[in-house]
Amino acid sequence: MPVTRTHATEESPPVQTAALVPYARLPRTYHDRHVLTSTVDAFGAAHWLLTERPPEPGADIPVFDALVVSVRDDGDVEVTELNAVRARWPQLDRLPDGGFVVAAARARRYEDGDQVQVFDALGRETWSFSVGDAVEHLLVDPGGALWVGHFDENPAGIRRWSATGGLEWACGDVPGAGWIMDCYALNVSDSVVWACPYTDFPLLEIRPGRPVRVRANTVRGAKAVAVHAGRVAFFGGYGEEQDRIAYGELTDTAVEPAGAAVLTRPDGAPLGRRRVVARAARIHVQEEPFTEWAVLDLSG
Repeated sequence: MPVTRTHATEESPPVQTAALVPYARLPRTYHDRHVLTSTVDAFGAAHWLLTERPPEPGADIPVFDALVVSVRDDGDVEVTELNAVRARWPQLDRLPDGGFVVAAARARRYEDGDQVQVFDALGRETWSFSVGDAVEHLLVDPGGALWVGHFDENPAGIRRWSATGGLEWACGDVPGAGWIMDCYALNVSDSVVWACPYTDFPLLEIRPGRPVRVRANTVRGAKAVAVHAGRVAFFGGYGEEQDRIAYGELTDTAVEPAGAAVLTRPDGAPLGRRRVVARAARIHVQEEPFTEWAVLDLSG
């Protein structure tokens, strides 16, 4: 479990903190570009979707060309030009064959077949389809399937799609999970998907070909979850708990609380506005101006 530090004053009880570790950085050459979105893929590479200027508020959405800058965990940099991107506020992930998926979070502005764009490794659009409105998470697994978690304006919950738009799995009504109305946290790795949905916030363990396993959980409002060797970490929460890390131990039926801490920047300073992507044992956090990723690794 990550090392924590304790801070205390005469007026307040001790506060445990856990510091992020720097992970990946957008090369300075591209800092003059606007970051539309960024992510970390199933293999650990970080990707930034860049344009020359930010979209204008309220304007129509013309197609535009974009640049994906990819930084692997060994530091190698790769650049891919995407032609005729449509999504104003996009989700991004990489496919195992080197292509990319770009999806609009809202489907209302697009025809049914235009919400999700699949690009090949040369940046050419090869496929498009719809996965439904209100996309909170879009994460590609190592086999190339797209896992989509919806927020509450589309109570479809969690679904898996092929890279050509075929619906392969839907959570439906999961016994013991309550009403899955909003997928707050989603973690997609090599052989298992973890989710923590509103309204009851159970921890769901989703494995291909098996019934969904449900564990009762007392942590509310987490935006990311990481799991490793029977341990779990939830990041985020409501109000003053937005920087909370809540640790737990997995049993057959529940998550047993095992302490908490406040997550900080690598230098110990408080976090600002952020993006979060969870993969296996890692929670990746990116703050404004969204040029750097840092990580909390539960396996470290």
